[in-house]
Amino acid sequence: MAPGGDVVDARRYPLDDPGDPAWRAVVDRARTELRAGGCTVLRDVVAPEHRDRLRAEGDAVAGHAHADVAEVNVYNTDPDPTLPAEHPARVVLHRRNAFVARDHIPADHLVARLYADPGLHRLIAACFEVPAVHPLADPYAGLTLNVVAPGDDHPWHFDTNEFAVSLLTRAPGSGGVFEYCPGLRAAGDENHAGVRAVLDGDRAPVRRLELRPGDLQLFRGRFALHRVTPVGGATPRHAAILAYSERPGVVGSPTRTRQLFGRVAPEHLAGASVRGDTLLD
Repeated sequence: MAPGGDVVDARRYPLDDPGDPAWRAVVDRARTELRAGGCTVLRDVVAPEHRDRLRAEGDAVAGHAHADVAEVNVYNTDPDPTLPAEHPARVVLHRRNAFVARDHIPADHLVARLYADPGLHRLIAACFEVPAVHPLADPYAGLTLNVVAPGDDHPWHFDTNEFAVSLLTRAPGSGGVFEYCPGLRAAGDENHAGVRAVLDGDRAPVRRLELRPGDLQLFRGRFALHRVTPVGGATPRHAAILAYSERPGVVGSPTRTRQLFGRVAPEHLAGASVRGDTLLD
């Protein structure tokens, strides 16, 4: 059986059988939604009997999250005072969430088994209409657990990788809604004016999505500005981030890696990052 095959509701998501009508139905719907809005949700991917374990495993590693209230911008780049005042990179945001790095997530945890599952890779690639997807080469950012404590949020940002796959493992008491602006930039167009408008309060391009534990979200986060709204109540929001790319070898920049994890690895300093565009990170 594949590494994560027994975690998934195989009747609805037959990862190892692309010829199954259920597999084709999932892919067809996902493609339609990704083409239209850059986002789709595969509801109840994780079988119900595994959700308590999914939550408990997230709780077990959450203490390893690197938490730091930091001043950032939507690109997670270093401050550049030479940019025009109206440039979106000049807008200071406060990052108040934490990430558990990949090297703190045991290989036998459900999310790690899913991340390594060739059947899931095949399904994700089919949904995104690419030949294959590759787990990130980044030793910290490939698989992470995003922890948003009550009162905190995850501010507007773009992703390093083209494809983001996230799995909610613990729902917050309230709030913690995923908001996104699909296709706000493109590989050849940063659309600074549109990004700045959202930062200044324009809600016209913003969509909202409430996820449930066990739901798998597929998202084109490299091109869509997105955030998690403030979490309320007494329960934190935990989401596993399964990061893939169409190209092998993708790692984060040293600046962004230090922001998220408080440390860097030799891979981040080697200049080995692979990108398919020239967008700001």
